[in-house]
Amino acid sequence: MNIVVTGSSTGIGRALAERLLARGHHVWGLARSDQSDFAAQQPNFRFSRCDVADYSAVAAAASAVAATWSHLDALVCAAGLQGEIAPALTADPANWSATVRANLDGTYFALRAFAPLLTPPAAAAPSRKKIVCFSGGGATKPRANFSAYGVAKTAVVRLVETIADESRGQPLDINALAPGAINTRLTDEVLALGPAVVGAAEFAAAQKQAAATPAVSAAALARALDCVEWLLSPASDGITGRLLSAPWDPWPTLGDQCAALAASDVYTLRRIVPEDRK
Repeated sequence: MNIVVTGSSTGIGRALAERLLARGHHVWGLARSDQSDFAAQQPNFRFSRCDVADYSAVAAAASAVAATWSHLDALVCAAGLQGEIAPALTADPANWSATVRANLDGTYFALRAFAPLLTPPAAAAPSRKKIVCFSGGGATKPRANFSAYGVAKTAVVRLVETIADESRGQPLDINALAPGAINTRLTDEVLALGPAVVGAAEFAAAQKQAAATPAVSAAALARALDCVEWLLSPASDGITGRLLSAPWDPWPTLGDQCAALAASDVYTLRRIVPEDRK
């Protein structure tokens, strides 16, 4: 497969790029950092250095991909940052907005720029195209002091659901993924800021996460990468417009429930009314 991965220079994005390359796929990574050293070690890896929150830069990267690859099979939007961390009503407005822009616009811009490569005429599509957008981080419940990040990640889920609805009948599956608690630079940022800034609960959770044994940490990362691979594979064909939790949901078995899922609102963001609890 030819796969574009945003945020491929660090964290889950880099781990995913390594996993996909090891499986024999071709990966084109987008990140603000220079990835020349990694590309020199990986003959099937190409990259574009760009800020995903800058549409002109993302569009230029998409043009480079189109000029090099005959087709694109999948897009994984893994780029993101925690940005402004503070109570919502005392946060810096400019930093709050920039955080939303980086996470939400950064996802939308990649989707928009690569859409022509992912939605060719059905007759020209050798297989179903796949899109995975990273969510989590407060998308399904309030997360004190992380409102900008959480709001953006919630919006990503609604964007995924909307595109899935708009593209019904097309050979395209788009889903959101909550990867779970994994040690990355985001964890380090929370620990560095301390409980006075991030809150006692967030700091305690980060401490617990950082203290996990290497085996536990590796297993959590592997589970998230396994889920991405499943979402990119034919095993998930027809599963679209869903928010899946890598550590908690039974995603390996969902392919057998494709029709039932399509007719339900399971694994989606919805308003609950009293009648739903009866």
